[in-house]
Amino acid sequence: MVSAYAELDDEWWSEEIGTTTAPVPTREVEPGTRAVIYLRVSSPGQVKTDYDPEGNSIPAQRVRCQRKAEQLGLTVVDEYVEPGRTATEMSKRVAFQRMLQRVRSAGDVDYVIVYKLSRMARNRLDDAIVMADLRKRGVTLISATENIDDTPVGQLMHGILATFNEYQSRESGADIAYKMGQKALNGGTIGRARLGYLNVIDRFDGREIRTIATDPDRAPLVKLAFELYATDTYTLDDLSDELYDRGLRTRPTRKHPSKQVSINKLSHMLRDRYYLGYVQYDDQEIQGRHEPLIDDDLFDRVQGILDSRSTAKERRRVHHHYLKGSLFCQRCKRRGITQRMILQHTVNRRGTEYTYFFCRNKQNGTCNAPHVNVALVEDAVQAHYTTVRFSPQFILEVRTHIAGVVEEQNTAERLLHKQLTTELQALDTREDNLIELAADTTIAQPKIKAKLREIARDRHRLTERMTTTTENLSDSARLIEVALELLEDPQQLYLRCDDHQRRMLNQTIFHALYIDDEQITDHDLREPFDQLHAIQHARHTNHSTPIAAPNPHPTQTKNATTSQRSGGVDVLLHGIDSAPCSSKRPKVEPRGIEPLTPALQRQCSAN
Repeated sequence: MVSAYAELDDEWWSEEIGTTTAPVPTREVEPGTRAVIYLRVSSPGQVKTDYDPEGNSIPAQRVRCQRKAEQLGLTVVDEYVEPGRTATEMSKRVAFQRMLQRVRSAGDVDYVIVYKLSRMARNRLDDAIVMADLRKRGVTLISATENIDDTPVGQLMHGILATFNEYQSRESGADIAYKMGQKALNGGTIGRARLGYLNVIDRFDGREIRTIATDPDRAPLVKLAFELYATDTYTLDDLSDELYDRGLRTRPTRKHPSKQVSINKLSHMLRDRYYLGYVQYDDQEIQGRHEPLIDDDLFDRVQGILDSRSTAKERRRVHHHYLKGSLFCQRCKRRGITQRMILQHTVNRRGTEYTYFFCRNKQNGTCNAPHVNVALVEDAVQAHYTTVRFSPQFILEVRTHIAGVVEEQNTAERLLHKQLTTELQALDTREDNLIELAADTTIAQPKIKAKLREIARDRHRLTERMTTTTENLSDSARLIEVALELLEDPQQLYLRCDDHQRRMLNQTIFHALYIDDEQITDHDLREPFDQLHAIQHARHTNHSTPIAAPNPHPTQTKNATTSQRSGGVDVLLHGIDSAPCSSKRPKVEPRGIEPLTPALQRQCSAN
């Protein structure tokens, strides 16, 4: 009997159990004495506390309610039991709704008995709605442990208890949320453990601590999932099948047996920084107490592959070709249509396989672009890299300009720091003098205290200004330096890369490569490559007008330097793009740009 009940879940209890005792036929009971009992506990833990499948709480409630019925001379004709169901909303309590439906339709209930008012409602609104419904049908609510009835005093007590129950429910919720927050801020894990970990109880110094431990069976396979995906030879479909073959299963629950890890769950798992040892709480990332399963390098490589496949917007089961997702049809572009080139494999009668790129619009007859052999497309992209190369003179001038702007900013910041330090020292001197005056009891103390408060406010303002991190141009400078290095000799770099690195390089530099017949005829560059190329082209067209040199006297342009800090890449290119030679409007917004593709591998392997 115990094992049979142990297999029951909460949903079965709520939806299948209407009563636990045989109902008494209401025709055999005198009208005006018919009562039903409503019994409820709010969590499964309160049910699983005894050999009795109902636990201890529900039988105790039943005894008290039946005793109350006997005292009032009432006959219990039925009972409704809701074990292990939190459901603060009444609409989600199946047994309770079934009881109300009987009250409304059958009309054979005179009293509803509950152990406590809080068992029925936890907020005043629900309580008021239910009470109005019961009174409309002449049904009286009775609490077995509280003095509530239809008298004025009983109704007053009812209202007070309803208000108190709502307060207690909300206060308990806030207390639990606070404690959970403190647990997270201390590095603890809230809720069910991730795949690869287990919820355990650690007994420490006489206390039971709920914490997380690595799952000896699943943790190695979770780590393997990251390692296999980092090879860039597995899709999520393939990875799910491979891990299933190697023995990875989800943890079983009372409702669901263990099964293969789904693609969606794998995707979330590969993005989850929890496996690096962090927990997330209230938009904060906190060092967790659990053991990391992977390191930063492996995680970053996985994110790079996920980002590259997302950038190319591919929907595929296998990774067909490193150019897929980067090629677009030039003939469609001339008609104002953006359409990707897709891949097709063809096998002839002798079993030889040929691979082609063709425009998707060719399938519906709206494009006449021919199929292009994949080998010719690869050669065309390789040749096209010579067209995006920066000239050595341009690279030198840009580097010189950036170095000057960054040095100017650093000089201005050092001067500002010195000035603020001097002001803080002056405040310290004023404060010392006022403290000495405070010892003289003949001087008005309120004025001295007011001056001291004013000094404290000034010190706080200056200290805050010193510690506030202003936007530094160093990150933008490094971004532009990477762009210059990539396009210093891009074709040779492209030749040294393997397929995965070529894919990353293409998606870092180009938004799109447009192909017509067997040639790359146009491209859309990403920033900052687009803006840099526009400047180089304009300078070449206007016969190499010199780049504006940075101001050698930063102290004379303090305001200008301060305003430059908000410009990011635009600030660094200001002296170039503002030269008379510039003929193209900058495409970078005033806020600057985000790093392009963090997973791009700078070191390419030599084939």
